Amino acid sequence: MISNNSSYKTQTMKNIALVVAIGMFLFSAPAFAGGVGGDETEIQDKKIGLNIGNIAPELKFKNPEGKEVALSSLKGKMVLIDFWASWCRPCRIENPNVVAAYKKFSSQGFEIYGVSLDKSQDAWVKAIQQDGLDWINVSDLGGWNSAGAATYGVRSIPGNFLLDKNGVIVAKNLRGANLHAELQKLIDK
Repeated sequence: MISNNSSYKTQTMKNIALVVAIGMFLFSAPAFAGGVGGDETEIQDKKIGLNIGNIAPELKFKNPEGKEVALSSLKGKMVLIDFWASWCRPCRIENPNVVAAYKKFSSQGFEIYGVSLDKSQDAWVKAIQQDGLDWINVSDLGGWNSAGAATYGVRSIPGNFLLDKNGVIVAKNLRGANLHAELQKLIDK
């Protein structure tokens, strides 16, 4: 796991950004507003946040081609929000497992929203190609100052959040066989 040992000032700025971002989401429509099917009432009773059982905050960043892709565009799918970077060795070691999960479960409504903490577009795109990350990949190229990392309180990578079809966080920081097991549980529901 790679950790950010930023200065007090930088950490304070990140904390302020996180509070502002969460506040914005509390006063706007949730990422998966409206729910899916008959679950609308249950979803309306949940709050936006970062804990298991909360609705995941919205994210909207550009893909390598420059097109903005919103997390909310994946409404109705199981989604893994995967925080990683091309320079992160533990991330790159975990990528084959994530690729295997995607291949196994994508036909059953599973999607990945990969959020890169890269600063270099070239390094990011090269890693996507090298590792075969054939899903939605986005970044603001902010490195550790990424708005997505701030919104989700990410201080080490790899890191991830698994969402059900309603955008509710059901698990965090899944690795190896645990990712596959949690996806199977969601499918079996």
